Amino acid sequence: MNGLQHTPGFEGSYLGAADRISPRAVMECKICWTPYDPAEGDDTRQILPGTAFTDLPDDWTCPGCTAPRAQFLVREDPGAAEAAILNAIDRRTAALVADFTEVFNARMRDLPMVNAALHVEAVAFQPWDGGALGVLVAPWFMNLILLPGPDRPVLATGEKEVIGFPSGDYEFLHNSREMTGPYLACSLFSPMGDFSSQLQAVDVARAVMAELFRHENRAETDRAAEIRAHAEAGLAEAGLAEAGGTEAGQAQTDGAGANGAEATAAGAEPSRRRLITGGLAE
Repeated sequence: MNGLQHTPGFEGSYLGAADRISPRAVMECKICWTPYDPAEGDDTRQILPGTAFTDLPDDWTCPGCTAPRAQFLVREDPGAAEAAILNAIDRRTAALVADFTEVFNARMRDLPMVNAALHVEAVAFQPWDGGALGVLVAPWFMNLILLPGPDRPVLATGEKEVIGFPSGDYEFLHNSREMTGPYLACSLFSPMGDFSSQLQAVDVARAVMAELFRHENRAETDRAAEIRAHAEAGLAEAGLAEAGGTEAGQAQTDGAGANGAEATAAGAEPSRRRLITGGLAE
C-alpha cells in the first residue's frame, strides 16, 4: 500500500468525533495506511466482525503502527448519508421535546387534565417523505408528528391536510413553534389519564408506528367522520364533553395543535389490542 493509492478516497479526519462517521465507516491510519473495516474486525485484538470503529475499546490502537484512533482518517463511509439523516432527525426531535417541555412548564403543569406520571418524549421517529415521522408523548396528549422536509409545502397554522399511509388516511393540522419550526400533528390520545406510566405510553406510541404501516388495518380505519363519532361517544360517556371544549381544546392548542380524534375512551386501558392508529379506539 502507499499514500498515493488511498489519498483520493479520504473523506475527512476522524479526530475522535464519533458523530462524523457511521457504524459502516472504513477507516485508515494516516501514519501507516493500515485500514480498519468494521465488516472484518481486527484479529490482532480479537475484535469481532461487525464492530464499528466507534465501538472499539478505548485502548485500541492501529495494528500496523500502534497509532491511537484519533490518527485515523475516513477511507470510505457507505453509511454517511444515512447517518447524516439520522443525526438531523435527532436534532429536530430534541428541539421538539424542548419546545413542548417548555409548554408544559409554562402553561400545563398545574392543570387537572395533566397526567403527572408522564413526561415529554419523542418516540420512534424515522425518515419519511424527506422529513421525519414519529409520535410525541406529553402529559396531556399523544400525537403523530410529521416534521416536514424542505420540499413539502408548509401551510398556515390551523390548515388541515389528509395524508395517506398503508393503514389509512389521517387528518393532520399544520402548526409551527419557535424551536421546532413547522410541523404537522394528528391527535391520537387526549387527555392521557388512562396511561399508568411513561413506559406504557411509549409502548403504545411504538405500536402506533408499527400499525400505521400495516395494510391490513386499512379496512378498519376509514377515517374522518367515523373517527370523530367514536371520539365524541367516548367523551360523552366520560362526561367530558364540556371540558373537551375548554381545557382540552386549549391543551391541544398549547400542545401539538391537532384537533383530530380524541382516542382515549372511558374505562378502556390503552393497549396493543386496541386500534390505535388514527385515534380510533375499539
